[in-house]
Amino acid sequence: MHTRDYDISVVIVTYNNRDIIPRCLATLSNAMATYSSQLCIIDNHSSDGTARFLQDALSWTGLYFTVVDRIYNEKNLGFTKGVNQGLRRCLGRTILLLNPDIIFRDNPFDRLFDELQQDERLGVVSPQLRFFNDEVQPSCRRFPKKADVFCEFLGLSRLFSKSAFFNGWRMPDFNHRVSCDVPQPQGAFLLMRRDVLRTVGLLDESLPMFFSDVDWCYRVRAHGWRIRFIADVFVYHRRGASVRQEKARMIISSHQSFIAFFQKYDRTWRDRCTTKCAFFLLLIATPARLLFHLNRL
Repeated sequence: MHTRDYDISVVIVTYNNRDIIPRCLATLSNAMATYSSQLCIIDNHSSDGTARFLQDALSWTGLYFTVVDRIYNEKNLGFTKGVNQGLRRCLGRTILLLNPDIIFRDNPFDRLFDELQQDERLGVVSPQLRFFNDEVQPSCRRFPKKADVFCEFLGLSRLFSKSAFFNGWRMPDFNHRVSCDVPQPQGAFLLMRRDVLRTVGLLDESLPMFFSDVDWCYRVRAHGWRIRFIADVFVYHRRGASVRQEKARMIISSHQSFIAFFQKYDRTWRDRCTTKCAFFLLLIATPARLLFHLNRL
């Protein structure tokens, strides 16, 4: 294990990302060329050649990372456990959780680091995300409430998709062209102070794929840290590149994690009763979502 501090440690979890990880690493390397950096990359037992690519010394030729730590899991441990494997190794003064489907056009870090220096209570920053056609990608959300499940089930969130009341979780009223504090940026790109990780701890491994980033941001705010969305820098995001590979299983996992998130913060019998109602609605909705997915294949 290296003992020095780095300007930034980056954690990337890969799973069958052979087609997209080379470009992610190349553009990330260019963006971080002026910083000392530690890359922690964890492969979750890919079967498409991702691990072979990461093991090939030629794959790293011309990249500017100061040090690279690679972990090759013998089975798919899930996204959250993979992230935590990387976080345990991080030595940087700042730490970036990064999805392998992020592409950098230029260097957003100067601006993001500058923002972090403005306020010692600002713990996490995240840039604007864009589709590859330069359209701004909605990436910020409020923390989910059980009422959001009811609105989803009744179709109100789709019928009134621009409503902050019926579709509040997705923040349709939020302007992604303006920088401001937010509850929860998408976990595809979260840049944190190391002190935040020390205070808040690792991601919750009882949420193996979904909602672990939501829960972590919830705990960040509960500890008094600010989370800020920075609209004047951006990265490209190929949304859902990993999830699409096993969409049916991911639908079931997302519903399970939705309920697990609620259960974690239930305190009264009323809380537990409303969670059971939400669970029942999601149980009914699951076959419909699976059927819709299968019809699109």
